[in-house]
Amino acid sequence: MNRRSLLRAGAGVALMGGTGGLAAPALGQDMRARTLRFVPQANLTSLDPVWTTATVTSNHGYYVFDTLYAVDARNRPQPQMAEGHEVLDDGRRWRFRLREGLRFHDGEPVRAADCVASIKRWSVRDPFGQLMARRVEEWRVIDDRSFEARLSRPFPLMLDALAKPDASVCFMMPERLAATESTRAVTEMVGSGPYRFLPGEYNSGSRVVYEKFDGYVPRQEPPERASGGKVAHMQRIEWHVIPDASTAAAALNNGEVDWWERPLSDLRPMLARNREIRQEILDVEGRMALMRLNCLQPPFNDVRLRQAVRLSAIQENYMRAAQGDDTSVWTDTRSLFPKRTPYYKDHPDLMPGSLDAARAALREAGYANQKVVIINPTDFPDIGPLGQVTNDALRRIGMNVELAESDWGTVIQRRNSREPVERGGWSIFHTTGTSNTYGSPAMSPLIRGQGEAGWFGWWKSDKAEALTAEWLDAPDEAGRARAAEALNRLALEEVSTVPLGQFTIRTAFRRDLTGLLEGSTPYPWSVRRS
Repeated sequence: MNRRSLLRAGAGVALMGGTGGLAAPALGQDMRARTLRFVPQANLTSLDPVWTTATVTSNHGYYVFDTLYAVDARNRPQPQMAEGHEVLDDGRRWRFRLREGLRFHDGEPVRAADCVASIKRWSVRDPFGQLMARRVEEWRVIDDRSFEARLSRPFPLMLDALAKPDASVCFMMPERLAATESTRAVTEMVGSGPYRFLPGEYNSGSRVVYEKFDGYVPRQEPPERASGGKVAHMQRIEWHVIPDASTAAAALNNGEVDWWERPLSDLRPMLARNREIRQEILDVEGRMALMRLNCLQPPFNDVRLRQAVRLSAIQENYMRAAQGDDTSVWTDTRSLFPKRTPYYKDHPDLMPGSLDAARAALREAGYANQKVVIINPTDFPDIGPLGQVTNDALRRIGMNVELAESDWGTVIQRRNSREPVERGGWSIFHTTGTSNTYGSPAMSPLIRGQGEAGWFGWWKSDKAEALTAEWLDAPDEAGRARAAEALNRLALEEVSTVPLGQFTIRTAFRRDLTGLLEGSTPYPWSVRRS
């Protein structure tokens, strides 16, 4: 399928006004100068960045919510909402104090009780938070600005957990929202971040609008990634959801939008001919492309059938389909720890990329023609081609495959289902994620064997969990490296996830925009019009 043809019929109205179109409201020249029009990577269907790991929802979260700590350009945790902390009782007690003047968008002050409730909810969902929660005996509110964690054993990675970037971020919400069961999505968006979400202008599939929060008090340090002074220079930011890439490219070329997060590779040369457009790689670490298999339900509750799928994965096919023929922006990575991260190690013996080997493994496993359902998005050009390549490969090795294509929002809803495929379940989905997210056992959900308490796919391995604990408690880096390598190989052998390659993205924006920050997230602060 030509990637530029995805949803062309529905997207053609994007520039024609009407509901959700780009026709400008009656704004003065000054308001237009202070309005940023942004084309996100995908439609925003879920608003709760704790409930889902969808990258587009995490990006939305950075507008609305703030964090206690955040990483700088070297991925070191720095205070954000926190004024600071103390480590007491030989590492068994951490005491935190909030900055003065923090307020939520509804005018209420941010209290320690809000932070405690937010941390508790986040730590139920996130792998790093789960590791932390095992050590925490009690979270205790001291006063409105102070709270502490009392631990059964020291947890030296406390700040790294609270500052975790990109996906499943520990955002602070009002206590009344953070009290929501973690299995239910929060729909009311009240945070304390630099921008307010405008629910009256939200139209899923068309537009998301944010307004500068005048009550936000930035830190004084220079901004670095998610840390430092988050100064909102734009009064208003509009997300325009344009699934058709040709339409998005035309809008950027004509100046009808200012920033396109992820232009397709085959449209970049055309954009480069416009002197008013710049293209830059802001996410220098890059992203991983991934295939996730459902380990709970047939046929992939049988590890032998998962291994046959792993053998069939030819990473070059996936990368060329999703990212194009420019090999300078993608590479293979037969590892669940990405390249340019400390624990990366290539395992070509486990991923030969051989359809013949996969066919033989399928026969040996006694595959009985069980249906394999691939849920796959039509409106996400970085992900949709991955599912199409898998569909073709599995058919070639003799599997009974159904490619169930829909919009990305439907995919992320359906992947929650643990039912068999006959009752609306799924067998395989594909996604991408930032290399930082997958760089260590503490952060990555790909190598954790938590079963039904873990990430979609629900791979269970007591050995993987023991290796994660060994990594966490290792006395030195050599011990951590040994545990991480054993964990990487185990997860590949048992096929918790199939890595499909690693790539970088050149984002595209109008030349009069300045202040775009390095990082995997298109951070809205610091951006201004020259």
